[in-house]
Formats: sequence, C-alpha cells, structure tokens
Amino acid sequence: MRSSLALTFACAVALTGCANYAVRPVLHPGTEKRHESFNVISKQGEAQLVFLGDSITHGWEGKGKAVWEKTWAPRKAANFGIGGDRTEHVLWRLENGNFDGLKPKAIVLMIGTNNTGHQGRPQKELDGAVYQCTAEQTAEGIKAILGQLRRKCPDAKILVLGIFPRGANKEDKFRQQNEATNAIVKGFADGKQVFFLDIGAKFLEPDGTLSKAIMPDLLHPNEKGYQIWSDAIEAEVLALLR
Repeated sequence: MRSSLALTFACAVALTGCANYAVRPVLHPGTEKRHESFNVISKQGEAQLVFLGDSITHGWEGKGKAVWEKTWAPRKAANFGIGGDRTEHVLWRLENGNFDGLKPKAIVLMIGTNNTGHQGRPQKELDGAVYQCTAEQTAEGIKAILGQLRRKCPDAKILVLGIFPRGANKEDKFRQQNEATNAIVKGFADGKQVFFLDIGAKFLEPDGTLSKAIMPDLLHPNEKGYQIWSDAIEAEVLALLR
C-alpha cells in the first residue's frame, strides 16, 4: 500500500507537472546503519527529548559533545541527526521506524538547510536528477514532518527551530532562501503542540556577518556555536519538558 505522503507527492506532480522533492520520502544512501540505531532507541522507549535534523544536529556528537553531555544527556535526550539529510530523508525515516514506540515529552526539529544548499547537484537517490527546491517547497516538507510527528507522538511538544544562518553575510543567496523558509514555517506554530523559535541572530555580528569563530565553514557550528545554541533554547525546552 502506498503511503499517504507518497500519494500526496504523486497528486502534486499530476496537478502541477512539477515534483516537490521535499515531500517525497526517500532513503538517504549510506545512512542505513545510523537510521537503524534510531529505531533501536525508539523501541526502547526511554528518550524524553529528541533532537531531529541534519548534520548540524548530528554535530552534537562532535563539536557539541561536551555541551550535550553537560546539558542534554542528563535530560534523557536522544540525537536523531544525520549529516546531509533533507526533509525528504527525515520523512523516509519517520515512515520506516523512527519514533515507533517512542513517547518523548519534547522534540527539537531543525531541518531544511540542505534542501537549500543541495540545489543544482545531481542526487543518486533521485536517479541522478538535478535537485531543486524553493523556500515554499522546503516549508511543505517541514509541514509534512510535523504532521508525521504529531501522528506518532501526539503528546509531545515540538519546538521547530528556524534554519540557522549560513554564508558570510546577508547577501548570501542560500541564507536568504533559508530566511524565506523560516518566515513560512513560523506560521505552522499553534502555541499548543508546535512552537517556533528563531535563534539565528545569536550567531551573527551586528552587521549581519557570520563569524568563522562560531561557524568555521559558515554552516556548521564549532564548540562555541553549540554553546550558543544550547544557551538560546534551554529555557524554552525545559518549559516544554515540564
């Protein structure tokens, strides 16, 4: 039986003639082992807080490890981040075991920067098609993820983070697209189960530039960046956990 998301994708193509890859669940090649480790955590059903996202979230196990161990591990947190993931990869994970059996009190979601940044690149999982994704399409992918999370974890509070700034300055086209996506996603918050928080300004200089002292590659935080992230959301997450 075809999934509801697959049917939504098929219908969108039929009606518009255009494929929105962001809502089409697809396996991210090479991530199967990590995906299965999340399924194990899900079946154990012990995690009370889950961070869900791409390499920036995955990085809590790298540059952010010390902050994670100090702030989030004691709160029974699980890291469901996979480097390179886009919205469609997270949707596939949710259709294939992630969160099955898990009843977290809170979920922190940040996804979408790869939908922006992978544009123009051929993608193996799309049979080599050149990837394209607008801000509106990425937002639809995030909306689909929220729908899946609300279905699987009806009692969980979901904190959607605005996609972090990227690029050297505010003229960067990818940063501008992420900001456009954030402006749409902000409207998905209902103040009851889904909440939105944009902490992007915390990483920027007053003139809008992004310092390599915080994100050396102008995309991924370093140790200092993860501390900024943690400090910026801790009060909000603790409120949701309560």
